[in-house]
Amino acid sequence: MGNTDGDSLQKKLRPRHISLMAMGGVIGTGIFKGSSETISLAGPGVILSYLFAGLLLLVVMAAIAEMATVYPNRNMKDFVHEAFGERVSFIMGWMYCFMWLSVCVIEIIAAGSFLQYWLPDVPLWVLSLASAALIILINMLSVGSFGEIEFWLAGIKIAMILIFIILGACLIFGIIQSPNTPYLQNYTSHGGFLPNGWTAIFSALLVVTFSYGGSELIGLTLTETENAEKVLPKIVRSFMLRIILFFTLPILVICGLIPWNQLGGESSPFVQVLSSTGLQGAAHIMNFILVTAVLSAANSGIYGATRMLYSMASAGEAPKGLVKISKKGIPINTLKLCAVILLAGAMLGFFAQDQLFRILLLCPDLWLFSYGYVFVFHN
Repeated sequence: MGNTDGDSLQKKLRPRHISLMAMGGVIGTGIFKGSSETISLAGPGVILSYLFAGLLLLVVMAAIAEMATVYPNRNMKDFVHEAFGERVSFIMGWMYCFMWLSVCVIEIIAAGSFLQYWLPDVPLWVLSLASAALIILINMLSVGSFGEIEFWLAGIKIAMILIFIILGACLIFGIIQSPNTPYLQNYTSHGGFLPNGWTAIFSALLVVTFSYGGSELIGLTLTETENAEKVLPKIVRSFMLRIILFFTLPILVICGLIPWNQLGGESSPFVQVLSSTGLQGAAHIMNFILVTAVLSAANSGIYGATRMLYSMASAGEAPKGLVKISKKGIPINTLKLCAVILLAGAMLGFFAQDQLFRILLLCPDLWLFSYGYVFVFHN
């Protein structure tokens, strides 16, 4: 399998690592920044878009869990190869790598934009480059250390979302007093629950799909997980409920605390909501956690891209040099390739800023094709 310094990928990821790593890949820019885009498209009714996409994701994740028990010691790409052959596996593999690298570029640019909340005079591309460098360094650690870091990064943002939901509910119902306690008025005023009509729900669905994208990262951890065929079905059951709740409830809070047509695209809706309540220092704390959150998502994304490239190289669908593994059990050459692309992507912030985020959001909608492959193979 080519020249390697190590023997193979190491099985050092534990169930708690896998669960939070997948959640880390999902809960990122899509909800923390992209939610302003979805709310502007569909108003409060966007919650239906998130529920619909969540049901789609539930089917995909259940299929991956079942296939993991039937085909042990294989990952998601192996499933596609088994069902459709080498050509489709080749296309799907490269498409998936493109998706994850696009997501990682989005995440580090989002991290740079969040950092500008405190450093408005520092160029976006400089802050994005610094974020990219940090992600690359973390991915150079052993898989066990990587899993532990991602566990805590993802844990921070999950705790933040829980606090945001509780705090938001208290503000909406007047338990915590604010200058303008909305109660439930913002759900029905300003054009109603569906201000742009039913079709807007489907218009928002593409961006929402990007928000959920990354859950299938579990399918790439199988070859580095202890007893994957036993632990994965248990993880999926609890994972799906948490993911749907962690997306729908914060959106309900955002739409309840600030009119949907008053959200701006410059900063995160989470920060805008807390700033509007007048709570001292809350916006700064939230922005810090947002930076942590998008870096966590980028961290999981680089993991997904490197493992997919390694799997493709092992199957002869990518250059053989990419199968090299370091002494720490890291596919080092795939990481180097992804690092170059990530650093180049960070430089996009130098050339264009105004519509950059909106344009990049369109790339990962190829996730729908990946979900389709998984579903067809399962059946």
